[in-house]
Amino acid sequence: MRERRSWIAPSVLSLLLIASLVWGYNQYMRNQQYEVALDNHYQRLFFDVKTHVDKVSTSLNKALLASTKERNILLFTQIMNEAAQAKDKLAQMPISHSEVSATEKFLTQAADYAYFIIQKHLEGQDITPEQREQIKNIQLNTASFNNELNNVAQSIQEENFLVGMANAGNRNKDSEKASTNALITSLVNYDKEVAKTPELIYDGPFADQMLNKKPVGLPNRKVNLNQAREIALDFIGRDKIVDIQAFEEGDNMNEARIPVFSFQAQSSRNRDEMMYISVSKQGGVVLNMTNPRGTGNKTLSVKEGQQKALEFLESKGFKNMEPNYNLRYDGTVLYNFVYSEDGVTVYPDLVKVKVALDTGDIVGFDASAYYLNHQENRDFGKIRISENEAAKKLRNGFQVNSARLAMIPKGKTEVVCYEFKGVYEDNQYIVYINAETGQEEQILQIVENENGTFTF
Repeated sequence: MRERRSWIAPSVLSLLLIASLVWGYNQYMRNQQYEVALDNHYQRLFFDVKTHVDKVSTSLNKALLASTKERNILLFTQIMNEAAQAKDKLAQMPISHSEVSATEKFLTQAADYAYFIIQKHLEGQDITPEQREQIKNIQLNTASFNNELNNVAQSIQEENFLVGMANAGNRNKDSEKASTNALITSLVNYDKEVAKTPELIYDGPFADQMLNKKPVGLPNRKVNLNQAREIALDFIGRDKIVDIQAFEEGDNMNEARIPVFSFQAQSSRNRDEMMYISVSKQGGVVLNMTNPRGTGNKTLSVKEGQQKALEFLESKGFKNMEPNYNLRYDGTVLYNFVYSEDGVTVYPDLVKVKVALDTGDIVGFDASAYYLNHQENRDFGKIRISENEAAKKLRNGFQVNSARLAMIPKGKTEVVCYEFKGVYEDNQYIVYINAETGQEEQILQIVENENGTFTF
């Protein structure tokens, strides 16, 4: 019996050792297969980016040669689509967005500028000499980017540089390997060069003058850190906070569109509950606040939550705000409110308020867009056509459910339109007709589901 026991233990240990080795080998092979699959995925993304950029470059060359609006509309449609797809694929690559931010911005602007040219052609306008120079600059940048990608593609074919790229996204653990990766090095180098190019000035939402737009809705006064802390305490409620601390500012904070003081506040109800709030250095207004706490069982309806949000805005001095759409998730509702003046709904002046439906607490607030755009005594221009005249611009069969005047952004300007909400072929839409020119400015489709209402 003892002899029997003497060989049982070693046998069991041997079996366990073998099992662990087999398990370890299987895990190793799975990890290898996973990395190979991920590497293949990143290689496909790279070659997709290269293909899209190559098509943008070719279409730009043709557009500089084309002599008709019809041909240019086709070419710039291709440019818009290919540039947008290149940016989307680039964003999926395992590289920090901060390292390719200028490149992503360039691709976004290339797509947006193509759309801008299409709009001008549809309005019957030719390309101006200044616009032609802008197109040439975009083409030079695209050609340079294309050359960089071609060089990397050649390296991949010769030396298989992208193998191991699945780990290259982890810059901290494998920074040396990532820094020597041909693609990442090339993209970072190109990003530095494209950041030096002249600003792209045109009438579009991604033009440099729009991206660098300074706020017009902030008060003139300046506040210091201590004053900002007091403003934050009053906004949240002093009885709701036991401690508040300022964040360290980043090196580029003062270069932000709206420089702020940021704070972290500890809730008096739950010491583990932290709130975050930012106060503008100019004007001393709260730009945003968030309380990412969990929520319990709902006790409020969506409509009751909206009333809570509206009362909150009024208590903070936001007057003439009307509810727009909302999004529902995780026991909270994010409500969008827009400013209204003289019967005109002003969409650029947007404030977002998030309400927890368990208690009615305000757990989110964002007034960045409001302070960026809000103006007292806004100039709404001239209303040259009537609502009935504007309605005649709508497609036959569009059933109008409501109509009102609304101001919407258009590039670097704002335009007043008649906003028609209605149904066409069982789908809900919003159509904006310019109240001065009668031009169709924008069409949005309304989609409603269990999470709220969306417009596209």
